[in-house]
Amino acid sequence: MPVAIAPLRTTFGYSPLTRTQLTMTLPSQPQPELTIHQVDAFTDQPFCGNPAGVCVLATPAEETWMQTVAAEMNLSETGFLVPIDDGYQLRWFTPTAEVDLCGHGTLASAHVLWTEGYLAADQTARFQTKSGLLTAELNTGWITLNFPVKPVTAIAPPDALPAVIQNLTPVFVGTSDTNYFVELETEAAVRSLQPDFTRLKTLPKQGLIVTSRAEASQFDFVSRYFAPAIGINEDPVTGSAHCSLTPYWQAKLGQQSLLAKQVSARGGVLKVTTAGDRVLISGQAVTVLQGVLVG
Repeated sequence: MPVAIAPLRTTFGYSPLTRTQLTMTLPSQPQPELTIHQVDAFTDQPFCGNPAGVCVLATPAEETWMQTVAAEMNLSETGFLVPIDDGYQLRWFTPTAEVDLCGHGTLASAHVLWTEGYLAADQTARFQTKSGLLTAELNTGWITLNFPVKPVTAIAPPDALPAVIQNLTPVFVGTSDTNYFVELETEAAVRSLQPDFTRLKTLPKQGLIVTSRAEASQFDFVSRYFAPAIGINEDPVTGSAHCSLTPYWQAKLGQQSLLAKQVSARGGVLKVTTAGDRVLISGQAVTVLQGVLVG
């Protein structure tokens, strides 16, 4: 397998660290040669945050091909971009399914558009997606995503939920249009939780958001996100979950702007606020790998 070493590019420029450029062979490729990037999102450090694949296409690709590439990348999401009159069409795929909304995949896509010269640093990235128009702006090294609010409504816990969360007593149980939402009493409980993925997969929602107040004074709340039904037991950092977490914690803490930490093994940091029915989610990103898909 050919290997080349090139400088690691971040939102802030070039670093003395290196990235590995890999050449891969994949079936049913729609174009003779395509570059694919792997970006760590919601972090300014390589090998932290949430890794996403990003592939900028000249023309639309077959859905089955995009799903195959996403399975090959084996990341929580791979995003595929196609230029259109008003920005880019953007679709996200897990290794097993297409999803309607993805925060870290959008942040990674915007990062690639700026660092690879598709957009100037002062241009807004505009994405047409299954969740409507999403935008991203770059300001002093932070990328701010404009996403829809996903309100949470209180519900009685589903019968299977106590077993899923190890029979912990929740402070709150709710649901959004796509996820169950559970607040636990302490950050320690959130960090130590080992969900029953088999039971969780049987519930009629995409995933489970688990959250609590943060113990460290610099953060306002912490969370984790689990979605085995779409091939992701635990997502390292989940921008879209903060479409629900942000308004929930704004109401509970009485604060407009919040600093969040997702306490997965890789971890990530997000600045969040709301503007009407939109959530503004800010994070950083770093490119760690660039490869060529060869067919």
